Amino acid sequence: MDRRQYLQACLGAGTAAGLAGCTDLGFIETQELPSTPPVLEDRPDRVYHPTHVDGMEMVGQAESDNGDYGFALVYTYPHRFWRVDATTESVDDAILKDPDGSQDVHLMSVLWDPQTGRTLPDAGMSVDIRKDGEALDEQVIYPMLSPRMGFHFGANFQLDGDGDYEIALSVGGTSIRQTGDYQGRFGEQATVTVPFEFSTEERDNIGFERTEDEAGEASLPPVMDMDVPLGVAPDPAELPGTHHGTAESGDARLEVVSMESPPAGIDGDGAYLAVSARTPYNQLVLPQMALDATLDRDGQTVFEGALERTFDSDLGYHYGAAVDDVASGDALTIDVVTHPQVARHEGYETAFLQMPAAELTL
Repeated sequence: MDRRQYLQACLGAGTAAGLAGCTDLGFIETQELPSTPPVLEDRPDRVYHPTHVDGMEMVGQAESDNGDYGFALVYTYPHRFWRVDATTESVDDAILKDPDGSQDVHLMSVLWDPQTGRTLPDAGMSVDIRKDGEALDEQVIYPMLSPRMGFHFGANFQLDGDGDYEIALSVGGTSIRQTGDYQGRFGEQATVTVPFEFSTEERDNIGFERTEDEAGEASLPPVMDMDVPLGVAPDPAELPGTHHGTAESGDARLEVVSMESPPAGIDGDGAYLAVSARTPYNQLVLPQMALDATLDRDGQTVFEGALERTFDSDLGYHYGAAVDDVASGDALTIDVVTHPQVARHEGYETAFLQMPAAELTL
């Protein structure tokens, strides 16, 4: 199965886009295309500080005509990333997508809800690149996880020299459960064309910083300062309901909350159990997993089932299920059936693959 077939099968496709513009995000200028440091020989099986940090340039941002999607288009140098799927058990199984010298840019798009400013990390996106009205490239692009951007869509692309391009970005909506004020939204396709005035000289002036002294450490550079929403998970204290604590699995932080009743749109008269999954350090949303939960009380199982991927106007993106009730002292076990089905930028490619069961006493 090739990339297009894989992503279409997993995510589908659709449309949205942004306006022209250019914003320097403030990195050290290089004046030439930088040479990326080699991959670390002994990478830890966890989140780690990457060997380098790329600057990025904003092409533009806009809201789709139907009002459901905010959009940003960003680019930087071509760079490596790792594709994973449900069969990937270690970084050795991941598919390294390393630039071969023919690509000119790494295009990235961020998608969010304009009403609440939350990123929408469970959709499919395609890119159609044209120059002077002629088709140049069309691809379904990867859902990705970056230490500094969080969830986004991206891929490396070959262009046709300096000049004016039209980039059509398409998002096909989401099939995950939508609750609260999100009911009935994010189901339609949307398309917008983004003008992109590409200059090799301007690209070569995008900042690039080598970080070999920190590479491999249990740390990350901070989230980028961008004038668009990024996939930062909400502070647990800001989530509705009762926060029961943090479980951990494979470097992931699983914040567990319960509510007295399920969000609007979910059948059930009892309580609601929700897990907000995020990365360490930068607290970025971990999407596209499959989670099961078991709730035991006094030696008896009172709930056993899937925690469904859900996009809620109060809880945000989370994994949840209606349960009869939640009591203090209950023993919760969270099984990661499928790890996050997203490509990884450097620093994340060895993490979130081996994810053992997480346990927490509520």
